[in-house]
Amino acid sequence: MGKGRLEAFSDGVIAIIITIMVLEMRAPEGAGLAALRPLIPKFLSYVLSFVFLGIYWNNHHHLFQAVQRVNGRILWANLHLLFWLSLVPFVTAWMGENQFAAMPVALYGVVLLCSAVAYFLLSQALLAAHDDDSALVTAVGSDFKGKVSLVIYLAAIPLAFLSPMLAGSLYVLVAIIWLIPDQRIEKVLAS
Repeated sequence: MGKGRLEAFSDGVIAIIITIMVLEMRAPEGAGLAALRPLIPKFLSYVLSFVFLGIYWNNHHHLFQAVQRVNGRILWANLHLLFWLSLVPFVTAWMGENQFAAMPVALYGVVLLCSAVAYFLLSQALLAAHDDDSALVTAVGSDFKGKVSLVIYLAAIPLAFLSPMLAGSLYVLVAIIWLIPDQRIEKVLAS
């Protein structure tokens, strides 16, 4: 089965998720700059979530450049990823509304962790559907950044109850790690 419908559906879902997030941001009642101050936590949580969704969209796109075919297992694994990503607007809003309180920050981390696990499961399903000498298998390799991200999330979630800001800093660290473009797939496809 071809991959085009899966890619188009995923792109659409991620676009809707981002749209829902931005619709959660309400304009302040006042006209002065001081009226924006209470929105800073909401805006910061939005920016972080937008970056994470952009990272997932970008990596999903790159991953599927090397995919030759999909099957039912891959479709379900992709839906699993989209499920966790669809919870990002909720935890983003909750975290921003409550000025980065411990429980919302921890739950934000749980959603990020589950999204990362779902992405890992999707990549494993894709690898299982392709030959060992395929461009996809060659490009994905050991996925060091993915494993490091999981460890950081696992540390940040309980840390949120001691220091929500430190846990949030770890989430930002993961985003920074992933902002450095992953060239593996492009290199393999170019050669």
